[in-house]
Amino acid sequence: MLDSPLAIAATSVFASNPEAFDRGEQLISEVRDLFDFPGLEFSQDVTDSKALNERRGPMIIVAASGMAEAGRILHHLAIGAPDPRNTILIVGFQAEHTLGRRIVERRPTLKIYGEEIPLRARVEILNGYSAHADRGELRRWVNAVRGSSSERLPVYLVHGEPPEQDALAGVLRQDGFDVMAPERKSTVDF
Repeated sequence: MLDSPLAIAATSVFASNPEAFDRGEQLISEVRDLFDFPGLEFSQDVTDSKALNERRGPMIIVAASGMAEAGRILHHLAIGAPDPRNTILIVGFQAEHTLGRRIVERRPTLKIYGEEIPLRARVEILNGYSAHADRGELRRWVNAVRGSSSERLPVYLVHGEPPEQDALAGVLRQDGFDVMAPERKSTVDF
């Protein structure tokens, strides 16, 4: 069950553009239509999503929300995290101070909707599927945005762990950018 309005929309975009797929992955090179297989359902609205909590038997629910901070995933975690028969699969990086990170750290309890929920489900992590650019890709992008201008442009780093932000800030400063990494919950006036 795909239970995420954004993921459903993104799936539609991918399904409409198979020529853009990375054929380096064996599955992608061998399967003609990746998004048409038995058992795949799309949860179109909140009623469908809530009905999943009443289903019995094995199922896979894909409910994307970045760091598990909002959206339908919270309902599924509140219902599923206490059950040791379940598996929570985390795909990609989870930032500090997020519910996703607390799951990755396998904290014994999770705070969801103000309630303490025991984490008894198995937790598995796949780090290789992050959609985030790496330092080199970000550096190339920022330099491309600047173009041929020699002006010292400001860059605000607002995402990522402090050591990685510091490393990226260093290479961007070498490239002639004014780089700031505002503290959490601070504001910047332009």
